[in-house]
Amino acid sequence: MSENIWEQLLQTDFQELMQTLINQFSQINVNDLVQTVDSQLSQMNADELILTSLLICFVGIVVLYVFLAYILRPIFRNFESDIAIVTLNVSFNPALIIFAIFSIKITFNKLAGVKIFSAIEHIFTTIIIVTIGFLSVQIFDKVFIYYLKEYTQKTEVMWDDVLLPLLSAVVPALIYITSAVFIISSFGVDLTGIWVALGGATFVLGFALQDILANFFSGIVLLIDTPFQFGDILLLEDGSIGMLRRIGIRVTHLYIFSNHCDIYIPNSMLQSQKITNLSRPTSLYYQSILIELPSECDMDQSKQLIEEIVFAHPDTLGSIDMKLELIDDYFKSHESNTHLLKQQELGKLRLLAEQNVNLKLEEIVASLEALVVTMKFAEKGGMSQEEVENVQQEFQEVLLMTGFEETEKSSNNRLGIDFNEYNEDGLIELIREWYRLWIKDPNFLDEDQSFISDEWERKISLLQRRFQKLAQKISNPQSDETRLDDYVIELIDWLKNRLKAPQKKWQEPYIRMMGMSHDETGFFIELEIRFFVDEMKLEDGKRGDRVRSQIYEEIFSYFNITYLNWDGIKPVENGSNGSSNGSKQGETPISPARPSPNPNGEKRRVII
Repeated sequence: MSENIWEQLLQTDFQELMQTLINQFSQINVNDLVQTVDSQLSQMNADELILTSLLICFVGIVVLYVFLAYILRPIFRNFESDIAIVTLNVSFNPALIIFAIFSIKITFNKLAGVKIFSAIEHIFTTIIIVTIGFLSVQIFDKVFIYYLKEYTQKTEVMWDDVLLPLLSAVVPALIYITSAVFIISSFGVDLTGIWVALGGATFVLGFALQDILANFFSGIVLLIDTPFQFGDILLLEDGSIGMLRRIGIRVTHLYIFSNHCDIYIPNSMLQSQKITNLSRPTSLYYQSILIELPSECDMDQSKQLIEEIVFAHPDTLGSIDMKLELIDDYFKSHESNTHLLKQQELGKLRLLAEQNVNLKLEEIVASLEALVVTMKFAEKGGMSQEEVENVQQEFQEVLLMTGFEETEKSSNNRLGIDFNEYNEDGLIELIREWYRLWIKDPNFLDEDQSFISDEWERKISLLQRRFQKLAQKISNPQSDETRLDDYVIELIDWLKNRLKAPQKKWQEPYIRMMGMSHDETGFFIELEIRFFVDEMKLEDGKRGDRVRSQIYEEIFSYFNITYLNWDGIKPVENGSNGSSNGSKQGETPISPARPSPNPNGEKRRVII
């Protein structure tokens, strides 16, 4: 029964309810009521006044408790956002405490002549200040910072990501310091002398704490004028490679991949270092392998073989059509290696899914570019109603390809338009199918799966927000009809460069001749193999090392184990006795690649 009553209450028109309450309260003469209560209280003695005030305080607390717990809380739970219910939960106990203390203070104001009550009043004031300070910090942390974090995850700018730690560290401290000042002032202490003493102490401490202050201000500079953001891979001056976890007020927290440990660098030292941001402008991972082949090799076919091996690895960048054509031809020499076979099998499925994403994205971009042409033509002389409807119709088709369906406008939505995801063949579902296959990679760590999922769900959320903003402008184009094409061009640019950047020609595997060398055994051709790995943050920063190692092994396998079933290398001339150096009768072994020292000592170079 009570649930039905509350449902009827919630369904009541809010404005009518408020108007009824206002009419009822307007009939009450507040001044007469206060004077009557005050006259009744003034006629009581101290004991009666205390008991009556405590009774009124208890009744008031019960009424406030019922109002907060059984009236406001059910109403707030029906809100789409939980900000109201979280604020209520945080404020529940402090509100009851503050109400109780204020009620008791009113009682003791009637007994100001009693000396002991003056000291108790100072204690009550202290409790109120502490409660308000604690409530302010809780609201700031659990409401403001919480929703600000949620907002920063939906934006693409960097300043809010670095400003948030600064606010979360500084604002609570300022609130507590301010509360302490008010508490001291409530006891009648003159703070003038304290401020003068603090000024002198600050001057002295400034010299004694130079390093700490330098780290503090360096941290602020790094947070405001940051050359990187959280999660970026940084190369330090000592050669260490780590992921930026957090920039604090005094130290910066990095995770070092090689040692699997956290390090904390003072901000002043980090600011003075030359730091290479390996995640900018792209998180693609560049790798290089240097090998030496005998001069007897057929150079063109040798390069072709190496290039095909690199293309056949699912984690290197390159033409997806070429990779799908070659992925079944390599990395299967060891059939007992089930891990490698599973890697290739899932890699092929992932490449097929990515190809579908690319095709759908190209289709959407082409439709948006056609929409730009339509808008440019319609903008001349102003858009008629028919032209507006044509533009809206074309945009609806783009929404269908993306996987969105425009629904009824919601009053809770700032953008005014809601979208539903409904099209299984749309871009959104294709992206999810792609990254869900990606996270099945047998080489992934647990945190890699959550990283990929969170990253792409964040991009999907950004995609929805951008389409919502554009839909809002197209649905009501009167104020921006001459700029609609500019908004669509901005969306096209974001789709091409931020949602999923297309692979560039320079990202494909590249093999070049570096020179020649020789020793007593003969002449050798030096080749450099260059390729990119898809994401450097994965596998604890060692994804590139694993891919490089697997490519190295496959090249080594073909150049040192396989016999003349591939004609890219000429036979080695045997001795006068015609022996085959341990090979089977009638077979001539391939010339192996020669081991060679690394003259440059580069950490990203493997010498066969």
